[in-house]
Amino acid sequence: MSDTSNNFGSIVNMNGGRGNTGINHGTVHNDSTAQDTELQAAVTDLIRLLNDLRPELTPDQAQTVEDALPALTPDRAALRERGMILASVSQIAATVGEMGRPVVEALGRLLALLG
Repeated sequence: MSDTSNNFGSIVNMNGGRGNTGINHGTVHNDSTAQDTELQAAVTDLIRLLNDLRPELTPDQAQTVEDALPALTPDRAALRERGMILASVSQIAATVGEMGRPVVEALGRLLALLG
């Protein structure tokens, strides 16, 4: 009987060495570009929704939103530091009721991206 092997996958033989990490089939990569694109889209969506909501707000609420808009940038570190601004916008959107729901949902998506 002969010694035949049927191998149907990748075979790796490593004898010694240092820092061996295996085979990269092109599926492992840094996905920060995709995350940045998602963050940019989330911020853009939130700004659009806030602008749509402004006619429904009281003058004080509209001014708070107006003041918050420049702080909404697709910069993770900056947005994490501006938590109070996001919280005040969320509170305003929640007080408007059903019309503010899309803003609250957009803020939820943005916060999820910030981790």
